Amino acid sequence: MDEILQAFLVECRELLDGMEAGLLRVEQEDDTTESVNAIFRAAHTIKGSAGLVGLDGMVAFTHVMESVLDRVRAGELGIDGDLVAVLLDCGDHLARRVDLLAGGGDDSILEEEAGRIQARLAPYQRGAGSSLPAPVAATPVNDRGAAEHWHISLRFGPDVLRNGMDPLSFLRFLGTLGDIVGLHLIDRIPPAAEMDPETCYLGFEIGFRSAASKADIEAVFEFVQDDCVIHILPPASRIEEYLELIRSLPEDDFKLGEILVRCGTLTQHELAEALARQAAAQDAGAAAQAKPLGEIILESGMVQPAVLDAALEKQKQGREAKSQENRVLKVDSEKLDHLINLVGELVIAGASAAVLAQRSRDMVLQETTSNIARLVEEIRDSALQLRMVQIGETFRRFNRVVRDVSRELGKEIELVITGAETELDKTVVDKIGDPLTHLVRNSMDHGIEATEARIARGKPARGTVRLNAYHDSGNIVIEVGDDGNGLNRERILAKAQEKGLVQAGQTLGDQEVYQLIFEPGFSTAAQVTNLSGRGVGMDVVRRNIEALRGTIEIDSREGEGSTFRIRLPLTLAIIDGFLFGVGSASYVVPLDMVVECVELTDADRLEAGERNFVNLRGELLPFLRLREYFSDDSKAVRRENIVVVQHAGQKAGLVVDALMGEFQTVIKPLGQLFGHLKGISGSTILGSGEVALIMDVPALIQRAVNQEERRHAVPASV
Repeated sequence: MDEILQAFLVECRELLDGMEAGLLRVEQEDDTTESVNAIFRAAHTIKGSAGLVGLDGMVAFTHVMESVLDRVRAGELGIDGDLVAVLLDCGDHLARRVDLLAGGGDDSILEEEAGRIQARLAPYQRGAGSSLPAPVAATPVNDRGAAEHWHISLRFGPDVLRNGMDPLSFLRFLGTLGDIVGLHLIDRIPPAAEMDPETCYLGFEIGFRSAASKADIEAVFEFVQDDCVIHILPPASRIEEYLELIRSLPEDDFKLGEILVRCGTLTQHELAEALARQAAAQDAGAAAQAKPLGEIILESGMVQPAVLDAALEKQKQGREAKSQENRVLKVDSEKLDHLINLVGELVIAGASAAVLAQRSRDMVLQETTSNIARLVEEIRDSALQLRMVQIGETFRRFNRVVRDVSRELGKEIELVITGAETELDKTVVDKIGDPLTHLVRNSMDHGIEATEARIARGKPARGTVRLNAYHDSGNIVIEVGDDGNGLNRERILAKAQEKGLVQAGQTLGDQEVYQLIFEPGFSTAAQVTNLSGRGVGMDVVRRNIEALRGTIEIDSREGEGSTFRIRLPLTLAIIDGFLFGVGSASYVVPLDMVVECVELTDADRLEAGERNFVNLRGELLPFLRLREYFSDDSKAVRRENIVVVQHAGQKAGLVVDALMGEFQTVIKPLGQLFGHLKGISGSTILGSGEVALIMDVPALIQRAVNQEERRHAVPASV
């Protein structure tokens, strides 16, 4: 693909994201000026850039959209939910064009769709301008742009009539873009004896009210530009707009003329004229005394001093930003993945070298391998950091989801985002989008009540969906919450018994009951909707999260709302682990989940008896004997240890034979044959070449806790 087109597509996607964010924001704002200006600038930039790469269909489509936005900016048109909906569809259409072009397709196949959307925009467009009213020569125009209209100073050249041009026809055409509010005739007619009937002596000072751009106004006189002198000065409000447009330009290494053209205060024709003057001065041998371009533009009256100063400042910022950008390099994600894989192999090789050095009892060699291990750890951390991205971009996409779904459901719902700056592995970010979408839509459909029901319960009419993210014990926690109905425990339990998922009289904790909604085909919805109610989706949510080595838990209060809490590892590649042994096998748990290690004494064994818990400084700690859990029939050791692990606020102990210390762990996935194993989340290769299993700590903690809960529940049920 052509590099220029590729750059345009990347820029276009960013602009469309910004446009969508602005459109979603504008409905919530009292003062929409800033957001509308930002949306207009995005559309204007897309149109201009599309023209540069020859995408005429996109230019034509965006021009219609830009015209409507220009009316909104000018205060001629109010922006409401219906217009926002049409403009959002415009953005979606442009995004589809971009996707087609990125895939090497032809975006012209979308012209029929473009026509349908443009038809929806038609009621918002300005009608055709009327013909030019009879000019009133007595109306003076001498404010030079101080009022709220354009000032056009026009002097036709002497050969205009000879070239077959009618000066008045240009004024009539100008009237199609707006209203001529003042016209002053400047005639340079000589005495009758010297007058040539084929020579044009006319000039005009024109006051012109229009929302058109400077380039559009100049284009009216395109056929006589070489035969006339024209200066176009903007109204006072446009000057501030130009300043704002200049400030909003990206901090790129733009040239001065390019900045002025981009913001619309200078046309390409005027820039070419100024550059020609500068070149003429240099050709005349006065290069040392040649004036800077900015000074030439200012002397010619093409722009106002304030606008020129702003452009010079933006040029300075762009040069500074460019020097910073030279230190930033975009890298293909596949190359990063390959680098992470190589670093993983380097970690394994380094561990193997450390084992050999220890066996050799060579202190110098051991010190050398220790230094290598330290450097490898730093390389590992740096490589993993390259793949860390903020989750805020994923969160912000749900603004559109919430808006569209709330309108479809007829509910008032707002989205509150916190923790957007939280970072996690890009691989995890790419795979978490679908589960989050399903949870958000479910919260809106099942969770948030109808407006009347909320008011009757004393709640605000507008419901709230919350997205939050934070770090906890080496994991990232993503929360999807709402202030709606909450889960009905009894209804879930009754439905589960009806489906045979739970036996009558079986005792279950709240968390176990709530987890039933993730069973395939499970739904308590009284009515099937377009969004949910068929029992399809929540089981996929859990399966996708578990595939990322994550867990999902639910905190719900009936009538107050629910929170779905997803816990995920920060990275799927390499972690710091804690290594221990049971029998002849080795196991690893994530180091961030290890609280402490204590010895399991004879007194602890006597106190525990048949129950699997110990008194840890006054706290009852359930534990799990891994030898029994894995049915290891090797001879038990006399001295056992407890590795105390923590997850989601719960603690449990793992009884092991030997403690082997910290270990850099390269996570290797288990094959399909072992995918069903509970309590195991992966494997790694030790320095000795042996395979160690990585423990699924959340599953083990839950098993230990449930084991004790069931023991306590048995007497009560007898």
